Amino acid sequence: MLRHEFQPGRLVAGTFLALAGVIYAGDAGDAWETPWFVVIPLVMGGLFLAATVAAVTRGIRRRRRPPHSTTTTPPDPQPDAPH
Repeated sequence: MLRHEFQPGRLVAGTFLALAGVIYAGDAGDAWETPWFVVIPLVMGGLFLAATVAAVTRGIRRRRRPPHSTTTTPPDPQPDAPH
């Protein structure tokens, strides 16, 4: 059983940020040479894609949510105030 609901937008954002970390780690370890401006579009594109995925997911979940019940619960009675 899941402890929380799956949020694909966060998965996409985490994937792109992890990729940016791998790119910088490879540059720091002299595995390859990465210009500083390469990671900015990668992170910004990943955040934009994550926001789009999160918005689509929210729209899908709103459509699948069961309608609200038509009955309302009565308000809690208020205790008498001292005079």
